[in-house]
Amino acid sequence: MRWEELTGDRFPEAVRECGGVCLIPLSVIERHGHHLPLGTDMYIGREVANRAAAIEPAIVFPDYIFTQIPEARHRAGTISIDPDLMIRLLDNVCREVARNGLKKIVLLNAHGGNFGLLALFNMLPLYSPRDYVIYIVHALGPLPQGVEVPWDASAEGHAGPGETSMILAIRPDLVHMDQIPTDDEGRALGRLRALREAGVQTGIWWYADHPTHYQGDARAADAEAGDRLLDARAEQVARALRAIKADTEAARLQDEFYRGSASPY
Repeated sequence: MRWEELTGDRFPEAVRECGGVCLIPLSVIERHGHHLPLGTDMYIGREVANRAAAIEPAIVFPDYIFTQIPEARHRAGTISIDPDLMIRLLDNVCREVARNGLKKIVLLNAHGGNFGLLALFNMLPLYSPRDYVIYIVHALGPLPQGVEVPWDASAEGHAGPGETSMILAIRPDLVHMDQIPTDDEGRALGRLRALREAGVQTGIWWYADHPTHYQGDARAADAEAGDRLLDARAEQVARALRAIKADTEAARLQDEFYRGSASPY
């Protein structure tokens, strides 16, 4: 069920039918090589969320694109939100979702750059009491077990064969296969290799390796493989939704924590 497609009269019933679970697909608008649309993460997050909710009912929130992407500000089309606004806006949205009766809020991450943001955001409920629980699930990561694809794992990456295949399955009209580089543009430049090998991180690391926002080799991308990958990701999310619906402990522990933190002496 998609939030924006429900009527106001139908909404309370939908909340009950889905066990009070809302799925918010998080993405960004950013460059994906030369051949994929700026909304690649948005399309993939939306599709995985819709397929997962068709397996295990949940209300799917409209596309949420206001997350972390400062590393692409040097490329046309990127929408990068100030970090303080990023946190406040997502917090505000979650509070509004909960006010509408959905007390289990699942942030479905479809953008690799969001891991740091979500690690911080997931701690916000420990600062002030909430009457809802935030759960984080990722719609990306290693190739799901059992999914056959026509490319080697070493070819994967940002705008690589996985993402390209999924967009071929969702919106083939937006994929420009003839624009995929035939040289080694997708290889890391290694301009901060010495620091990385010394265990040092910097905020400019992605730009240092992949300034064109292309990683891997997407030439073996295939729409059928993309459809299988989307189904596998959706099954993973559906399993997570079932576990979340069954969970009563997170809310109980959260309330216990609030009582303790209000008077720790």
